[in-house]
Amino acid sequence: MTVPDRVPDPSGDTSGLSGEDVPASSSVNDVPASSSVNAALAASREAAALGDALDTLRSRLGGLRLPLDTPGAAQARADRDAAVGQLDDYLLPRMRAERAPLLVVVGGSTGAGKSTLVNSILGEHVTAPGVLRPTTRAPVLVHHPLDARWFTTGRVLPGLARVTAGTETGEGERPAPTRTLRLVASEATPQGLALLDAPDVDSVEAANRELAAELLGAADLWLFVTTAARYADAVPWGLLRTAAARRAQVALVLDRVDPGAEVVVDDLRRLAREHGLDDSPIFAIAEAAPVGVEALAEGLLPEASVAELSTWLSGLGGDPEARQRVITATRDGVIDDLVRRAVELADDADLQEAADARLRGAVERHHADAARTVERATSDGAILRGEVLARWQDFVGTSEFFRSVQRGVGRVRDAVGGFFRGRPTRAPQVEQAIAAGLESVILDAAESAAERTFESWRGDAAGAGLLDGLDLSRTSAGLRAEITEQVRGWQGDVLALVREQGASKRGLARALSLGINALGISLMVIVFASTAGLTGAEIGIAGGTAVVGQKLLEAVFGDDAVRRLAAQARARLTSRVATVLDGQAARYTAQLDALGTSDAGGAALRDAARRVEGAARTERATRSTDDDGATRPWTGRLLRGAGTVRPPQRPESFPVPSARAAEESPEPGDDDAGRPGWWGRIFGRRGDA
Repeated sequence: MTVPDRVPDPSGDTSGLSGEDVPASSSVNDVPASSSVNAALAASREAAALGDALDTLRSRLGGLRLPLDTPGAAQARADRDAAVGQLDDYLLPRMRAERAPLLVVVGGSTGAGKSTLVNSILGEHVTAPGVLRPTTRAPVLVHHPLDARWFTTGRVLPGLARVTAGTETGEGERPAPTRTLRLVASEATPQGLALLDAPDVDSVEAANRELAAELLGAADLWLFVTTAARYADAVPWGLLRTAAARRAQVALVLDRVDPGAEVVVDDLRRLAREHGLDDSPIFAIAEAAPVGVEALAEGLLPEASVAELSTWLSGLGGDPEARQRVITATRDGVIDDLVRRAVELADDADLQEAADARLRGAVERHHADAARTVERATSDGAILRGEVLARWQDFVGTSEFFRSVQRGVGRVRDAVGGFFRGRPTRAPQVEQAIAAGLESVILDAAESAAERTFESWRGDAAGAGLLDGLDLSRTSAGLRAEITEQVRGWQGDVLALVREQGASKRGLARALSLGINALGISLMVIVFASTAGLTGAEIGIAGGTAVVGQKLLEAVFGDDAVRRLAAQARARLTSRVATVLDGQAARYTAQLDALGTSDAGGAALRDAARRVEGAARTERATRSTDDDGATRPWTGRLLRGAGTVRPPQRPESFPVPSARAAEESPEPGDDDAGRPGWWGRIFGRRGDA
């Protein structure tokens, strides 16, 4: 955000100091003007810095993902959406358009008479009341014709489509769909102020309730309407409690109060104090009296009933300083509440990161256990039992070759060629038995890892929600074929190692060409018999028959080479087993990766919130100055207490208007004949004149 060309004037005057008025070579301190101008420039810069910080916070909140069912996640998602909505609908537009009209949102319970009240204040039909519920389906925003561009451009409530309309609304017409904002230009509305008739906060339609809350969140001032019969309902006070928490500016309107029922007003004032709205003005609208029959026939309340409220609103609309104070106080409250909410959301994001780490840890732990299971089974001799052992014994047996090995490894070289030439068909049988045994070990370990991981996730609320519709309790359908491919590949790796080693041994080419498979199988047996490769001791499997492979390889390649070959073969096997298990583990972690939970952004969000907090503190300290130009701190409050607005010329109490008061209201004079409804009410003129 850049510093605006015109410096905002705290007084509300639209004139200001343009960038052209300051010499290019001068700094702010060199400007030949009063210190108040310097303070205004500083305030403008700090406002721009605050806007930048809010933009960053909006980006962080928009990218915040809370997909896991961690404690409080559902409420956190709602808070995130509300925070983003308030930034988009109110705070950022208000920061970018500081001089936009004061937006007064008229909200309240079903049947409270909001639309009738708006029409009566203006003295003309701008919104359609009715007996059907819900009456206000689409919000209606009434503004002065000269303020139209503020609302048609989408700078205010950008998420709602615009429909323009005249002021005449028939009783039988149905408003536009809910997500449409109906704009009505009315000369009865003071320039600089707009009234928005919102849907019922307790509407039977969820979309209306959500929109009502959204509109109230975008208000500079809440005009909350209730009735003498329903003023204590829980739903409205839930919203008002939220307003008090973020120090929103609120005025309460108690509609349909019987004359003499001041006790109802007193009780409403008590509830307001209990909910943190000590300074909120309360306006009482009397139940219709006989004098108002003519007006009621036109769908309007008697002028005397709404005169006090009309005067107060007109005072806000006509006083730029008062209007700016209301806007600023609400904006400050929203920023403070937003910082608090963002910090809480950062904590929720931390919970998401912790849950992500916990679920990934379960996947890693169980599949690491599976890898260790395979390692034990392929190194402690267990795999050499059963079919593998039978085929190995049949391959080695008690032949002349075995006896020559027993007599001395020096004669092995002479026996290699004849032995493998004479029994070429036995090697493939051993190789196949080894492959089948190894495949079974790996498959069983993978199945166990899948079952244990599934149980761990199912027992974790964050993981249970990710299992719906997914078959993750067992391994994938193509796992067996994948394992077969990897085992065959490993056996090929072993043969390649033997071939590479033999190529460096001159004079053994003929023996290796005749017995490469047998030497490779011998190396596999050694890998399965000892975790350390060769130990030089009897292995002790099946009467020591496995030692034949060891002695054979030693005779051909030497002790050191065989140890190295065994270690390399073991590493190749471990790598291929890891490839299989990693693929199975990825079926789980892919669910987390797709949700983007590994980096929930708690730290970044917390940092952005603190940046907004610091920028707001600085901006408030430099926002306004005393008459002598000295900077004075900004408290962010209009009055003492919770910081809600006290209206200009507000009386100490708001008595219930009576029928007698209406009878004694002055008749309009000749000078009032041309005034529109709103101003006519202020000066005592009837709306039907």
